Amino acid sequence: MAAGERNGAAAPLLAAASWGRKKLCKEGCPGCRLDEVNKANTGIPYLNFFYVWVVCLCAALPIQSLFPYLYFMIRDLNVAKEEQDIGFYAGFVGATYFLGRTISAVPWGMFADKYGRKPCIVISILAVIVFNTLFGLSTSYWMAIVTRGLLGLLCGILGPIKAYASEVCRREHQALGISLVTSSRAIALVVGPAIGGFLAQPAKKYPNLFSEESIFGRFPYFLPCFVISVLAAGACVACIWLPETLHMHHDDEVEAIDALEEQVVAPNLQDAKANQFGSGRMSSTKRLLKNWQLMSAITLYCVFSLHDTAYLEIFSLWAVSSRKYRGLSLTSQDVGTVLAISGFGVLVYQLVIYPFLAKYAGLIKPFRFAAVLSVLLLTTYPFMANLYGLELKILINIASLLKNMFAATITIACNILQNTAVTQEQRGVANGISVTLMSIFKAVAPAAAGILFSWAQKHITGMFLPDF
Repeated sequence: MAAGERNGAAAPLLAAASWGRKKLCKEGCPGCRLDEVNKANTGIPYLNFFYVWVVCLCAALPIQSLFPYLYFMIRDLNVAKEEQDIGFYAGFVGATYFLGRTISAVPWGMFADKYGRKPCIVISILAVIVFNTLFGLSTSYWMAIVTRGLLGLLCGILGPIKAYASEVCRREHQALGISLVTSSRAIALVVGPAIGGFLAQPAKKYPNLFSEESIFGRFPYFLPCFVISVLAAGACVACIWLPETLHMHHDDEVEAIDALEEQVVAPNLQDAKANQFGSGRMSSTKRLLKNWQLMSAITLYCVFSLHDTAYLEIFSLWAVSSRKYRGLSLTSQDVGTVLAISGFGVLVYQLVIYPFLAKYAGLIKPFRFAAVLSVLLLTTYPFMANLYGLELKILINIASLLKNMFAATITIACNILQNTAVTQEQRGVANGISVTLMSIFKAVAPAAAGILFSWAQKHITGMFLPDF
């Protein structure tokens, strides 16, 4: 009877709270304005999702376009004393970007939580335009290292854009929004390797269009970077129409109503919501680190980020290496084609297959299967060095497609779990923590992978892990 009275009392209280919320919504608050739009429109916000997708694509292209020509770029910079050392130096170029992102991820998350998601997105796209262009003009190994590091340091889009994608739509469309963030990576896996593989060294590949005396002949890796910077400039213009999702007010009455609603409707989020009343941002961050659901998702995300980044680094180096080092002797165009085909397949998978898979099987089961099968698949790669011709092309494309599908399944699940573990006001910092820890693992992965790859090529006939 007492419970019934409490429930009866709670209902009108919440009704009054909902009425009060409408009254307390701030006229000039962009977050409130977007909430009202989403309440009125129950459909999918296709235009906002398109802007999110374009911005994510341009931020991901500098990462994915690098791998097809990185081996040749390090060779032409004349930093490696012998061919087996190229992998060693290439690993540090890939790692520098993620090291810069490690340093800046949490500050960018705090910036997005205080000043809004949109300013963070615009600054990040501007960083892509400037420093990706300078990377293509690198004349020394250290210039390449510095420009990649500054690009990672100032491109703080990854954490805030995940929060943005889950806030710009209604709750029932959040899975699609997060999926678009990862599907942009899939498109980057198509477009990026194609740009890098086909546009690098244009004077050698297309002598009728580009002369050796032109800027593209003197800087053979500038053209792919320039094309990406032009696309990023277009995305920067598109940012004009991006709506801000952050609530730009701190009304104590509104926050009290939010806390009451969470207590009655969703008790399991009460502790997370209570972080709003903390004594400061630092204590809120400490409480986020004690959120076991968030930290579990971040841990899994970090481990598989290391796994995937090391794979991308080694796959590109291994594919273009000579047969005498158990490589595949492919060209940069061949590598770009393989990565582009697998990227297109992953795009179809993320947009068509995965939403139904997540709806009927949930997030956890596909995640577990993908994690196990991904490791098993990689054990088959060394044997592909014994294949040639059409047989090699078919199998390497199938393996690459499956590997990227498994990676997409894991990434989407981890992103959704991270964003549903915290409240809106904490998502910028939560994703900042995630990106920081993930970037540490991603910074280690290329360097460690490059060192191991170089060591393996030098000890190809050794007694430890001998040649197949």
